[in-house]
Amino acid sequence: MPITNQQVAERRFLQPLYSDPYFPDHVLDKGAAILQRLCERIETEKPSDLTALYALTWAATEEFNLLEAEFEAAGSEIETAAREEIAEDFWFVASAYGFAEADAEELIATRDW
Repeated sequence: MPITNQQVAERRFLQPLYSDPYFPDHVLDKGAAILQRLCERIETEKPSDLTALYALTWAATEEFNLLEAEFEAAGSEIETAAREEIAEDFWFVASAYGFAEADAEELIATRDW
């Protein structure tokens, strides 16, 4: 499904991490795909409030939780720089879809990284 939000369509998720060889591109690609699917779900389901948005972001965060094992298998991990970048992209998504008041920590409350 093509993203209709122009701001989101132009965004390359996790971009700063791609320039760091510590983070394998093939795993970053999976993380970027999680964020892309989150955007697709937001556009499809059109959450009407923060509770509905958080349900979607928590599901995407759970996908990142599972991705941690792939980072580790590739000799990497979701460490400080990655955590910050992932959290920033979640907040960007929330803001781009009209939820600038979303709490950045609540967006990823289900994380275990």
